[in-house]
Amino acid sequence: MDLSKSLVKAKSPCADGFRWFLRRYQNGGNYQELLDALVDDGRVEDACWLISQFGPTDSVLVLDSLEAEALVFAGTVEVRGHIEVASIIRAGRSIRAGGGARVGDSIVAGEDIRIEGNLRCDGKIEAHGDIRAGWSIEAGGNIDGGGDLRVGRDLHCGGALTLAGNAFAKESVIATGAVWCGKSMQAGGDIDGSAAIHAANGIHAGGSVRCAGHLEAGWGIKAGGAIAAEGSIRAGESLQAEDEIRAGAGYGIFAGLNVKVDTWEDSAMVRARMQPEALLSGWWAGSGVA
Repeated sequence: MDLSKSLVKAKSPCADGFRWFLRRYQNGGNYQELLDALVDDGRVEDACWLISQFGPTDSVLVLDSLEAEALVFAGTVEVRGHIEVASIIRAGRSIRAGGGARVGDSIVAGEDIRIEGNLRCDGKIEAHGDIRAGWSIEAGGNIDGGGDLRVGRDLHCGGALTLAGNAFAKESVIATGAVWCGKSMQAGGDIDGSAAIHAANGIHAGGSVRCAGHLEAGWGIKAGGAIAAEGSIRAGESLQAEDEIRAGAGYGIFAGLNVKVDTWEDSAMVRARMQPEALLSGWWAGSGVA
């Protein structure tokens, strides 16, 4: 795809960026060649702006390995081995690697991100589709996914974790920012948030579920350890924990918010090591997880 001067101007580029374009491509230029030239000149943010304006292509870049300062590609990036990018890697479609990925500032895909090994990024991880790693995911900033997130080990998020779909970690989930999950959240170990945790469907942890804000699930919350929050605990259906269920001082614990009161005995059971003092709704069913 070729981009003419009039096409680029119609997108209202910044004055400095448009001057660069006129100096280098007075008669227009190939879309991907423009992106490469911008990156080579250190204008990575301009390249990202350009791809935001003109969208993805069906091109596929296939590499044995990738080691670069930055990469902005309009199509799909497929790397047989490892990815090492010092600043930004951005693809109009998917990013895939048969090994691990180590990225500095951000990794952004218009579709999926699929990494067979570890995925580590000092900044944000963003995909409009699924985010998957065969081993662990570690992000220094936000993680934003338009689909499901799945990791073979631990998930560490240094900012907010926002997903349109499900979240699954074979081991633990640790988030520094707020957690918002459009479907269900499941971890083989602990789920630990330094702010609020919200799942539109259910939350299930092999270990404990803890957060420093409000804890909320549209369905039930089930934990092999404790369920604890510094705010309120609200579940649309049941609450079940092997250890305690504890809300923050002055806050309540609510089960069965999305089911009828006359179905609480079956659909809004509350089980824990001992009956929570702040239990304000739900059916106390005794100790242990069913």
